Amino acid sequence: MTAALSTPAPARPAPRQVRWLLRLHRPALCAWAVLVAGLAGALLWLWGPLTDAAATAWHDYDATCGRGRPCRYDQDAILRYKDVYQYTTMALLLLPFLAAAWAGAALTGREVETGTARLAWTQGVTPLRWLAARLTVPALLVTAGTALLGMLHHAAWSAGRGRIPTAKPWDDVPTFYTGGPLIAGLALAGLLIGALAGLLVGRSLVALCVSALSTAVLWIGVHTALPHLWPVATSVSGRRGFPSYSGIKVAEGIVTEGGAHRPVPTCTVDLSPQCQALNDRRGTVGFYIDYHPYSHRWPLQLASTGVLLALAVLLALAALRLLHHRTTTGGTRPGREGAAA
Repeated sequence: MTAALSTPAPARPAPRQVRWLLRLHRPALCAWAVLVAGLAGALLWLWGPLTDAAATAWHDYDATCGRGRPCRYDQDAILRYKDVYQYTTMALLLLPFLAAAWAGAALTGREVETGTARLAWTQGVTPLRWLAARLTVPALLVTAGTALLGMLHHAAWSAGRGRIPTAKPWDDVPTFYTGGPLIAGLALAGLLIGALAGLLVGRSLVALCVSALSTAVLWIGVHTALPHLWPVATSVSGRRGFPSYSGIKVAEGIVTEGGAHRPVPTCTVDLSPQCQALNDRRGTVGFYIDYHPYSHRWPLQLASTGVLLALAVLLALAALRLLHHRTTTGGTRPGREGAAA
């Protein structure tokens, strides 16, 4: 009888983190599913019926208005295509900011602020396992959703290329960023920036603002570095001409007598007597432009996405290391717990 009473109680199993995470953030999960489904439907509509209708309207416009006859074309179809393209593009550009703001405010910041994280750690869940679940599941959902939307956006843009005169060029900044895997890399990096900000700040509202601002800084950095992630093409002309190019211009300047390319800020073409005199003193024999043509579109997309994936790994490791340091060395966590201490 005594032996029976002294038998230790069986250990309680640790809570299933994925199930608990999905239940806790069910409203955000449903909102994300509705957003992805809605944008996917709009892009499919743009890809098929809207593009066909707009292309037909432009054909009718060229066949009637350009030949001195009364204009007979569907202007509403052209405007509808333009509006849906613009709205879906802007919505995709906002996804990295939404992911960052949600991760900072709700995924980590609010749980640290309210003490939910500490409660989970007392229920048989290690801090690192708790954070790993909060990084892995949202990262998979955000990356998969934005990657799908990026590919649909590129397909919709490609359907109108060459058929709709007012379609955006490939190097249009919003079109480039939303038309491929790059938008998924930005959303993933934004999500991990938000998660790290929530751990660092420990207050949901402040973490939301820090996450959104940090994502904007990331976007500026990517935009600055992107043209230099792939070798450029070069177009050269003599003094009497101007280098022809189509795409993303990276640099321009003069060609010296020795054949060297020298970047200069002004007078990259002989448009005035002053520029002609300045280029004579420089020893200019021609002009050049370094640029990325359309054939560089996918290399630039993949190279910049690879950089963002590497950054996402570093951010995840930084978040795990930060939490490990605070929970093993007794560091004070921000939020109400730290204030109470």
